[in-house]
Amino acid sequence: MTAAVTKKRSIERSDILDAATYAAARKARRAEIIAMKKNRRVHVGPHLTLYFECYETMLYQVQEMLHAEGGGEEQLQDELLAYNPLIPQGNELSATLMIEVNEPVQRARLLDSLGRIEEHVSLRFGGETVQATWENDVDRTTPDGKTSSVHFLHFHMTAEQAAAFAAPGTEVIVTVTHPNYTHMAGLREDMRAELTRDL
Repeated sequence: MTAAVTKKRSIERSDILDAATYAAARKARRAEIIAMKKNRRVHVGPHLTLYFECYETMLYQVQEMLHAEGGGEEQLQDELLAYNPLIPQGNELSATLMIEVNEPVQRARLLDSLGRIEEHVSLRFGGETVQATWENDVDRTTPDGKTSSVHFLHFHMTAEQAAAFAAPGTEVIVTVTHPNYTHMAGLREDMRAELTRDL
């Protein structure tokens, strides 16, 4: 857990490459992030995926947004406000939850049935259950019960829970217990080891 002392927990202005430098490095950076995300993506059932975020994935997201929109300093400040909260701050994991269905009618039907799904996600390991908390800047479920396809989750741990998660060989299960969507998925050992870097 020593790495938590020096690990970057926020994106600063000085971390951002200028447009020309980023454009030149973009292909290589994309390949690096794709490789990293292979051990940060967990499919839970047929339609739900958790993408565990970190400083590197959020820095990439900010740079991509600036590359796509070219909004300059004003846009940069908005992006930092949006993405810095998703970087783990020690003894926690952060994840983007995506409900992914390609067919529009099926997607609408599923979203209509999964109101408050963010309240039903947890990690189980070492006899512990860590319930997700979520970004509540906006209500992602409408009054009629339709949920958003994107949610931002945090799994806050005690120091003891973080140590248990980090122990080699620990079995980690992601569980979703919504009445209309009950599934679980285990993390491979290489995934658990990768996520331990965030703690």
